[in-house]
Amino acid sequence: MIKSYLLFLGLLLGGVATAQKTAVPTTDWTERSNEPLSVITNGIPAYNKTAIQYKQNGKLTYRVTLSEPVVVSVADKEEKWGHFQFPDIARNLDGAIVVKWQMANDAMESYGGTSSPTAVSTDGGKTWKPGATDWEHSVLDEGVLLKNGERIKVVTPKPVKESELAMPKPVGSFKRRNSVHTFYKLTELPASRQGVFLARRGKGERVWKDEQAVLDDPQALRYSLRGMVPVVWWGDLKTANDGSVVACVYPGFHIRDDGSPDLKGGVFFYRSTDAGHSWKILSRIPYQPDTKIDTNGVNKFWFTEPAFEILANGTYLSVIRSHDIYSGPLYASRSTDQGKTFTKPEVMAPNGVFPRLLQLKNGVVVTASGRPGVQIRFSNDGKGKSWTNAFEMLPFGPNSTYDQVSCGYTGLLPTGDNSFLIVYSDFDFKNPQGQIRKAIKVREVTVSAL
Repeated sequence: MIKSYLLFLGLLLGGVATAQKTAVPTTDWTERSNEPLSVITNGIPAYNKTAIQYKQNGKLTYRVTLSEPVVVSVADKEEKWGHFQFPDIARNLDGAIVVKWQMANDAMESYGGTSSPTAVSTDGGKTWKPGATDWEHSVLDEGVLLKNGERIKVVTPKPVKESELAMPKPVGSFKRRNSVHTFYKLTELPASRQGVFLARRGKGERVWKDEQAVLDDPQALRYSLRGMVPVVWWGDLKTANDGSVVACVYPGFHIRDDGSPDLKGGVFFYRSTDAGHSWKILSRIPYQPDTKIDTNGVNKFWFTEPAFEILANGTYLSVIRSHDIYSGPLYASRSTDQGKTFTKPEVMAPNGVFPRLLQLKNGVVVTASGRPGVQIRFSNDGKGKSWTNAFEMLPFGPNSTYDQVSCGYTGLLPTGDNSFLIVYSDFDFKNPQGQIRKAIKVREVTVSAL
């Protein structure tokens, strides 16, 4: 399902290598402050090789350079939603860079049952060739590295038919997109639908082994949908200073302390002190929209797709998508007590699905998100409260071929103390025949705080 275009890519990448030897003019950008967070606007145009001197209050605060985008792979035909998108990036054990993307419907029925196409680069992301098609169990340095040298990552099992399970009495339901979510207490579900599904790789090993860990959360709920019961526990894992592992996950539904079900999903934090074999609830960020900015927030379903990072000063930072068909506001919340309590989420951007967070060794924190387009922002205040204007990876607006020029999902991979690669989808790419096809792209970004 991947078309190589090897000759085309060779010419393209050769041109990129030549172009990178030529210095690109530096552009000054004065921060646009006090922009309304309820309106989506285009940020800093950085569609091609770009160098920006970023100024706040007349003072130069960041120097940012973005390489020319490099094409990883191009679809050989028109693809429907869910296919040739949702990319991610990681290194393998041999130091090569691996990119994957989805080739399946964006639906519960696809969970745990598809293999992802991949591409591999051995020259830092400048050129790419097709890779293996089993991302989930490939020898990648993904997931989280534990103090004992093991790695663990979240995996998603296939949904199971309700008819094959002894289901308990439901506690509530809601209807979304003509499908009913029916909720049950986690502790009452069959054993195969409880717990957490992980893959573990031992120190020095190259093979991932699947396991089911214990999840201790008496108030948690899980749902059935279209006659199936999935186990969805998605999010970021981080190793805390004390060696424990903290998970920031979604979807999060639970029974409130008064016994009523909270079906407006939130973000849940869990902690493991035994290398991921068992997890206990640490805290929750319930859905609480800012209705002054998101006036339709009370009619939306949940907080979802949180990114999580433990900052150098110990602050726990989470950047959270709020549900909408296309894209609701991005929220940010922080904890200064190791995740026991979090601040009320505040809107930090008017749009964004599946935010990503990356803390560089130079102290700059990067967040990436999108839809419409793809944006990256930077923070250097140690708390993730003050962010730059968005740097735009793709043009979007009325002249775009599609309503969405990208799925908006990205992956971030550090390449140095002040640099990283970003991978994203481009729905407006023209192949050598002039046809519009979905493409997966990467580019390197360097950012220095001044």
